[in-house]
Amino acid sequence: MDFRFNFDVDENEHSEAEAQVLVLCSPEHKQELREKSRGTADLAAKASPKLAAAKHQDEAAWKKNLCVKAAKEHSIPQDLNKVLENKVMETVLDLSYVKLSVVERTCSGDADSEGIVSKSVSSHSDLIPGVYEGGLKIWECTFDLMDYFSEAEIEFTNKTVLDLGCGAGLLGIVALQGEAARVHFQDYNSTVIDEITLPNVVANCISEGRRMGSGKDRKASKPPSKRPRKAEGSPDVLNKCRFFSGEWSQVSQLLLNSNKPCLKYDIILTSETIYNPDYYSALHDTLAQLLHRNGRVYLASKVHYFGVGGGIYLFEKFIEDKNVFKTSMVKTIDQGLQRCIMEIAFKNSC
Repeated sequence: MDFRFNFDVDENEHSEAEAQVLVLCSPEHKQELREKSRGTADLAAKASPKLAAAKHQDEAAWKKNLCVKAAKEHSIPQDLNKVLENKVMETVLDLSYVKLSVVERTCSGDADSEGIVSKSVSSHSDLIPGVYEGGLKIWECTFDLMDYFSEAEIEFTNKTVLDLGCGAGLLGIVALQGEAARVHFQDYNSTVIDEITLPNVVANCISEGRRMGSGKDRKASKPPSKRPRKAEGSPDVLNKCRFFSGEWSQVSQLLLNSNKPCLKYDIILTSETIYNPDYYSALHDTLAQLLHRNGRVYLASKVHYFGVGGGIYLFEKFIEDKNVFKTSMVKTIDQGLQRCIMEIAFKNSC
């Protein structure tokens, strides 16, 4: 079972909700889980040729049956009030974000042409493979990665950044606050980009008596706003942004074949995107195609995702077998279900 922070509560409930993080297993159980996850990766590597062939056939069948979602670039409307129309904003760690429960109740028709909101609600699922990949939720590893940015003093100034599998786009927004030169946002679903990501970026960029700061010294969030925000203007920071939806390989091709110049990314940020091993090949290839030769990927993940089978050590083994990147576990979070942050770079990088 995956746990995430739920921020659709009053400010007075924030501290109480955050304090109620469940400790799901003892230290001994955590060690057992870590060894089991690594053991799964090792067993996969030692499988017989016959099993490997069968696995390859299964993967081929899965890829054949999966409808690959085409890539699309989303334009930023000139009238920013349209972007924030009927949106209720809240704040966390001094970042504005759309109240997700309101989106789930109000997003329908043309606003949800993919039908992912109704499908997610009716199926009581945050993941519908090939249809909806969880972008309507803010997953807890996002906050782990944001904490790590501050702790490690990750420098975004003048960098080109990609928020891959962005969902709410909070990681990319932090990069914008850190004065990145360009920040691009990608999510599998176009509804997520239009109804969640783009409004969040606009809400954090509009001039409303506050400027985009460095984001390094975030304080406790102020009381959440329960009213739609009015866009009174937009600083140049919005001109640094581009927004994309679609499957990773399709977005890569769109970027690489675009008439607009696409520099490789200095930093790629991605959180909770390795839950499904079926996606590892596409993710690995996307990183290899879009990362600058001296760039860095910062990936946050749970050790293991129950029900779908992915996890940090399985992906680490996948990367090792590909022999393109080097990896380093830069942080481990033992609170609740164990989570990790991995740094990824090309083997020949500086």
